[in-house]
Amino acid sequence: MNKPVGLLTLQGDYEKHQQAFGHLGVETLAVRRPAELDEVCALVIPGGESTTLTRLMDRIGLRQPLLDFAVDHPVMGTCAGLIMMCSGLVDEKNSDFGVEPLGLLDCLVRRNGYGRQIDSFTAPVGIDVLDGSLANFDAIFIRAPRIVEVGTQADVVAVHGTEPVAVRQGNLLGLAFHPELTADGRIHQAFLEII
Repeated sequence: MNKPVGLLTLQGDYEKHQQAFGHLGVETLAVRRPAELDEVCALVIPGGESTTLTRLMDRIGLRQPLLDFAVDHPVMGTCAGLIMMCSGLVDEKNSDFGVEPLGLLDCLVRRNGYGRQIDSFTAPVGIDVLDGSLANFDAIFIRAPRIVEVGTQADVVAVHGTEPVAVRQGNLLGLAFHPELTADGRIHQAFLEII
């Protein structure tokens, strides 16, 4: 890997991702402008607030550069990052969220699908991201999005019970939970292996 991993630092918990990669001995670089995508080999879109991420991304002119980057570079989205990467949002109450996903992952997501902040929880998930073997990972869900439908182009790579909580589509990985908030670096390591 001759370039650092990029962290979208417009808003959200990118510092925890920086620490997680640091524990693996991997350099990261803050990405706030389109030109900075040329300086990284992969990108993480962190958790945060998807409405704010949408507004900032569009204000800075990052939407199309991110779409172009994702064609041939690995991108991982966690929590709000998954919301930004999905193909569409569903909600019974409101069809206008102020969020416009990038449409990178063939899945539909419900924002805050596991409840509000007070409903946050940690649970073991079965994850098949690591060399094809199913392993348990203690996942942290905070106002987590719920994957309600997975299309034919994406593969479910982690489940909580029987529900999908992570999907992979080629070089793209979207997780409903926060792997960066644990001391378990296996998911970040697996992401590096996509590079």
